[in-house]
Amino acid sequence: MIIKKAEFIKSASGSSGFYCSQLGQLAVAGKSNVGKSSFINMIANRRNLARTSNTPGRTRLINYFDMGSFILTDLPGYGFAKVCKEDKEKWGGLIETYLTSEPSLLRVILLLDIRHPPTQQDKQLADYLYKKTIPFNLVATKADKINRNDIKKRLMEIAADLNVGYDNIIATSAETGYGKEQVLNLIETILKSASDKDTEKVEAIKLKISEENNQ
Repeated sequence: MIIKKAEFIKSASGSSGFYCSQLGQLAVAGKSNVGKSSFINMIANRRNLARTSNTPGRTRLINYFDMGSFILTDLPGYGFAKVCKEDKEKWGGLIETYLTSEPSLLRVILLLDIRHPPTQQDKQLADYLYKKTIPFNLVATKADKINRNDIKKRLMEIAADLNVGYDNIIATSAETGYGKEQVLNLIETILKSASDKDTEKVEAIKLKISEENNQ
């Protein structure tokens, strides 16, 4: 899969500003310093599509990006200690509202820092997605920061922490492009699966109408 079109659409601070589209949405979630903006820029093949910052916790809105065949949403980062409690609760509420009310949401891509064990908030979000039956995939960022020979070991440790299979985590590096093709292949699979389900729904409706007409 190649993303040929990537443009910023808008930001939303609440449900009234959520972006409506016929395209499916893929949401990117993760802690404030996990590298969400760099990850988005990597898969979009754009250097400054999503703004990166040296100050964690600056993304306080949901940012929408048009990727051509789907909409990518950048959810507010979590876990930045210097943010006041009121802001943390506001962001948490915004994320939860989006996850539970967005009908076009196809998948959440949960980013984790490959150098460190999943934080308590990482675990809480993964558990929340699991309990709410919201499909999600795990991506470990910053693979260039560790020895390449240690990547498999770290992925296995993260998988054990989150009780998932080792093969369910993709290691990436925005600096080198490591893992980019795997992520794009995953996105292509997600979009194809959604398209197939839509086709099945249409065929089921046609069959029901045909049966009713024959009665």
